[in-house]
Amino acid sequence: MIPIKNYATVSADASLKEAALSLRTSYCELEEGMCTEAGPRTALVLDRNEKLVGILDFRCFLEALIPEITGGLSAKLAALGVSLTFAEADAADMDESGLDFEARVNKNAQTRISDIMLKIRGTIQAGDCLMDALKKMFRNKITVLPVFEGDKLVGVVRDADLFLAVTDILE
Repeated sequence: MIPIKNYATVSADASLKEAALSLRTSYCELEEGMCTEAGPRTALVLDRNEKLVGILDFRCFLEALIPEITGGLSAKLAALGVSLTFAEADAADMDESGLDFEARVNKNAQTRISDIMLKIRGTIQAGDCLMDALKKMFRNKITVLPVFEGDKLVGVVRDADLFLAVTDILE
């Protein structure tokens, strides 16, 4: 388990930009100026009372910052500010949408975390066994489980932590 004080958390009221910069800091754990990509790939979303209300992952960020990557033609056109009624561009013209990529990312970076966060699909208690955590992760198709002691959030168990625990057994 990673103690909550060592895990990325963001406010539900924060902007996507604020959350992205915070998560990048914990994810990178810089070493000799290079991002080691060793930190958490998710952030826990807390409300004003420090209560867990959601989870934010890399996919959430990318879908919110660049919505046309997950949608069809209408999402691509909407991202460019074009309605379907007036769309007469062919598919080749859509490739030029990358020209204003930075502007679109900056515009969408003002999105509130509460609008894009994932729902909590499982938690465990600090005293639960390894098998309980594994079952919840696989049944719910998730990679992190918030850990509680009673009602208090105390940490996070990741699929990587469970993998390492299993490999320790094999050693």
